[in-house]
Amino acid sequence: MIKKIFFSIISILMINSLHAQVKYGIRTGVNFARWQGEDLQIIEDLVDKTDGYLETKGKTGWHVGGYVNIPINETFSFEPGLAYSKKGYSLMGDFQIPVLKSLGLNAGARVQSHYIDMPLVLKAKLVKGLNIYAGPQASLLVRSTLNAKLGVLGINIFNRGFGITERFNKVDLGLTGGIGYEFDNGLNIQAGYDHGLSTLDRNNNYAAYNRVVKVSVGFSF
Repeated sequence: MIKKIFFSIISILMINSLHAQVKYGIRTGVNFARWQGEDLQIIEDLVDKTDGYLETKGKTGWHVGGYVNIPINETFSFEPGLAYSKKGYSLMGDFQIPVLKSLGLNAGARVQSHYIDMPLVLKAKLVKGLNIYAGPQASLLVRSTLNAKLGVLGINIFNRGFGITERFNKVDLGLTGGIGYEFDNGLNIQAGYDHGLSTLDRNNNYAAYNRVVKVSVGFSF
């Protein structure tokens, strides 16, 4: 249903903009993703009390996709996009407790989620080349995995991945926004932030939301 609405909007705007200078582009970059929520804050507070033995980390991933830029007037344009994006969350431990230090004991758990992001943003040109953008975004979950590992003396004695896609909501609705710069030759760079509004857990056992900082490079044709 969301896909049909998304492509219908694109089709209507493209038909109404046949005489405008419509641009197509590709974009790729790095994701700095993590989860955030009241329940996760409890974990963060407990981790802070371990004196560095445990720490939560964002999941560094990537995104790649394309976009269509449809001018509305000299200042504003509408830019729908479609991108494959990797997000997630991790909890890592390096247990340098005196009695265990000689064992080199370490453990960790990492959730990696694969999404199809569909942003629908309004872009405003501030000065030549410089722009800001904001709008809603729908993300469809493709799959999600949990990787757990345990190591002793530098040797991984347990390292296994588990499929956990069914435990997450299929759709993550959110907001996205950021700032960018486009050069005369079509090369562009941008930095943005995705703010998920939908809880990730399908059974509502905990409140957690996607938070992603993106740094991208693209090219408009």
